[in-house]
Amino acid sequence: MKTSDYGLELKFCTGAQTVQLTDGSVIEGYASLFGLTDQGGDIVQPGAYTKSLARIAAEGGSVKMLWQHDPAQPIGVWEEIREDAQGLYVKGRLLSEVARAREAAALIQAGAIDGLSIGYRTVSAAKDGKGRRLLEEVELWEVSLVTFPMLREARVAAKGEAPGDDLLHELAQAFTEATAEMASLRQ
Repeated sequence: MKTSDYGLELKFCTGAQTVQLTDGSVIEGYASLFGLTDQGGDIVQPGAYTKSLARIAAEGGSVKMLWQHDPAQPIGVWEEIREDAQGLYVKGRLLSEVARAREAAALIQAGAIDGLSIGYRTVSAAKDGKGRRLLEEVELWEVSLVTFPMLREARVAAKGEAPGDDLLHELAQAFTEATAEMASLRQ
């Protein structure tokens, strides 16, 4: 299945793969884990990020570090994003000049925030025999620090019609609109 009908989707990761804070501003962890079924029935496949990461590097772009998927709240920069055998590893730094980044550092240090979440668009996926969607290629837009990771492994947070997802859907829509506007300005 190849589609451009998917808007921004979000996946959360926490548990044993939580974000770590060192030197007061350096954060690292896994933003996505391969081979695990999330609540939406998706399984991110190894290699799903390869083309997106290569495209971003070739264009001199970057994956944004956001607070709670809010495109109006960048809080730092990702200095290393790569796939390995486990999933999507990220390492970056919070910008101490940004008030929300200082708050994020304090919350991570206190253990109040321990999750990472990705914002992406599905490029290609297939269905397995159990009705699950196998994400073969995704376009990675951002990796956020989040308050409420849903499970210990990666999962979808803003998908379907589950109660309580309204705010996340609104944030996803705002992010999609901002991205489209930025793309039109570049042309």
